Amino acid sequence: MLTLNLSCPASTVTFPQSGHQHPINASSSLLNPNLLNRIQIQRTLHTSFPLLHKPTSPKLEASTKVSSFSRIYGHPIGISSKPISQVQDWGSKISQLNKTCGFPSGFSSKPRFQIPKAASEANPERGESEAAVSKPKATTAQLALIFGLWYFQNIVFNIYNKKILNIFPFPWLLASFQLFAGSVWMLALWSLKLQPCPKISKPFIVALLGPALFHTIGHISACVSFSKVAVSFTHVIKSSEPVFSVVFSSFVGDSYPLQVWLSILPIVLGCSLAAITEVSFNFQGLWGALISNVGFVLRNIYSKRSLQNFKEVDGLNLYGWITILSLLYLFPVAIFVEGSQWVQGYHRAIATVGKPSTFYIWVLLSGVFYHLYNQSSYQALDEISPLTFSVGNTMKRVVVIVSTVLVFRNPVRPLNALGSALAIFGTFLYSQATASKKQKGGEKKN
Repeated sequence: MLTLNLSCPASTVTFPQSGHQHPINASSSLLNPNLLNRIQIQRTLHTSFPLLHKPTSPKLEASTKVSSFSRIYGHPIGISSKPISQVQDWGSKISQLNKTCGFPSGFSSKPRFQIPKAASEANPERGESEAAVSKPKATTAQLALIFGLWYFQNIVFNIYNKKILNIFPFPWLLASFQLFAGSVWMLALWSLKLQPCPKISKPFIVALLGPALFHTIGHISACVSFSKVAVSFTHVIKSSEPVFSVVFSSFVGDSYPLQVWLSILPIVLGCSLAAITEVSFNFQGLWGALISNVGFVLRNIYSKRSLQNFKEVDGLNLYGWITILSLLYLFPVAIFVEGSQWVQGYHRAIATVGKPSTFYIWVLLSGVFYHLYNQSSYQALDEISPLTFSVGNTMKRVVVIVSTVLVFRNPVRPLNALGSALAIFGTFLYSQATASKKQKGGEKKN
């Protein structure tokens, strides 16, 4: 008879053994999964109790497989010459032993929810293949959600931003409030630990001063343009941003192939045609959109040069700190430029709307959705390639232009529509050309 003694109350189990008696005394420390792993147990048992017989029949061969299985999982059952039908009896006795020692299932004290993880670790190839199959579906759904939110939030911002500027034509104050709403939003995310807060240092703040300044210029200029002309016209002019990007980047030493320079020609032609045929044309609106392009292009160029040592900061946190610094830049200037007119303008706006709550809701929506659509764009940029982002950004302008034209019923002439389409198509060609340039540059580096 084979005797197994464990340090549990009434935990002696006797197994029949043909012709041999091997008493086995296993201490509780040997079977404690918190002290020794399964491999150590297996090696200890193999060293202490070597096999005495080799199976010579199919029945003994099957029994040996059961014994091997038992040793792998930390159960020193030993060798048995009994037929396979008795394995169930052994299993019931082992189950009774587990219950006596306090383990719900086997000798392992790990919770059951770790079983799938252990299975994937036991078969890494299968785990990787399953992850590879399931990950694209999750990524596609996630990107669809991000793009959908990005477009929706941008449309809502542009609509309510224009509604406010129609009754309260003070873009400096409105732009300051939008930066204030974004700053409060980011501080709430950091305080609630919904977004990890980056480590703040003096070099990091100094490196952000330049990009934040250019971001302020780009934001306020766009808001001024929105207050003077139709939203669709501002977005058509802002689609000429690649032209300024190529020109300014060339000044700082970057080189572009011929197809990139050719792609900006339809942008210039389309924007010129749209400006000439625009019903609500205004020089202040035109210059505001152009200066906005300059500000954002210089922000991007300066960010690449000044923030090279802070690549551990993700895009959302970077944009959050740029927003806070931009608010500190903009609000004092806003008070100086138009602060004396805010009170009278507020009373006129309330009289036009009728209800103060309506005005407050519009202002709040413009501020919240301004930050949200920028946050979604940064999240999209973290998840996709620059080419896909550029194409998505181009399509975003199309969606915003069409939506604002339908909402505000702006008259659109055929030549104006042709110029807008030509400018947007040029932006698409530019994104394709620059993506090819980056891909070739990466291949050369490799």
